[in-house]
Amino acid sequence: MLDIVTASEWFGSEFGRPIIIGGPCSAETREQVMSTALAIAEIKEVSIFRAGVWKPRTRPGNFEGAGNEALEWLAEAKAATGLKMAVEVATPAHVEAALKAGVDVLWVGARTVSNPFSVQELAAALGGVDVPVLVKNPINPDIELWIGALERINRAGCKKLAAIHRGFYPFEKRGLRNIPRWEVPIELKRLFPNLPMICDPSHIAGKWELVQSIAQQALDLDMDGLMIETHINPSVALSDARQQLTPAQLSEMVGSMSFPTSTTTDTSFARCIQTLRQRIDSLDAQMLELIAQRMKIAEEIGRFKLQQNVTILQVRRFEQILKDRLEQAEVIGLNHEFVKNLLEMVHKESILRQEAIMRSSGPGERKFPC
Repeated sequence: MLDIVTASEWFGSEFGRPIIIGGPCSAETREQVMSTALAIAEIKEVSIFRAGVWKPRTRPGNFEGAGNEALEWLAEAKAATGLKMAVEVATPAHVEAALKAGVDVLWVGARTVSNPFSVQELAAALGGVDVPVLVKNPINPDIELWIGALERINRAGCKKLAAIHRGFYPFEKRGLRNIPRWEVPIELKRLFPNLPMICDPSHIAGKWELVQSIAQQALDLDMDGLMIETHINPSVALSDARQQLTPAQLSEMVGSMSFPTSTTTDTSFARCIQTLRQRIDSLDAQMLELIAQRMKIAEEIGRFKLQQNVTILQVRRFEQILKDRLEQAEVIGLNHEFVKNLLEMVHKESILRQEAIMRSSGPGERKFPC
């Protein structure tokens, strides 16, 4: 388990849910930072201003941030607006400079999280630091790597921790910049229920037009906040121009979104939900019983195959199963990909059980054909 405090304890009871963080991908100039911060400060739902000071670029020659000078701009914006300031850190030197400048929140980027050596160096620099540290998911959907980064920083004494879901790098071009793989942050939330989970819809969307739908989906999945890239004039932004909103667009977006809660005091709602959940529990029990019966039949088939020295894998048979079941799934309104994945998992387990039967057979137990 992680030894952490709740997000509401970070800055006091006035720091509510959802946490909304807004600001440009990069701090580019004093004027850009100040004008963006002043506009964002007018949006009451936003409590933290974010800006990249040191930018890890994939290839040299791109804008890599304004560096330490930008920390002065953030300090001025903080004094003028009262917003908390957040920056990304990738080295111990970044941590030292950011804390010296009075930065309120630090986050660790996806590239850094992907390298345990870098995370360990940051953890050592963060030892005893009493500021929130937000940890983005690694580039690939490796939940153990994500957990490892959280654990390293937590063991250094940082109790104000949160995770940021920013999606995972796609191997091929898709409609979204990053693949959401929502099941990964959901599993992390299941393992660590007290860990605040913030979504970065800007990096998942890759286009400002898609940010709101991704953000709403995150809130509907009970995530605790949003980090949204916002620039006073995205068309001239030096990095990630396509995915940044203007402060006016952010204000409109926040005003039109639904902010669902994880609990309610409505007793009639609670009764209805309880009844439906009981029905699900009953159906799940029946489903598991049917799967157990199916596995017993698969084992029986495995024993017949053993006697006749027949291969376990029967490709044509499985192809026919897929074809028949997927046609049936379409008729009853089940998702094609879901049913295909389910059948493949059941088939894999059937093969494993038949393999176990083959391995357990002793000399002379197989009946080979004449």
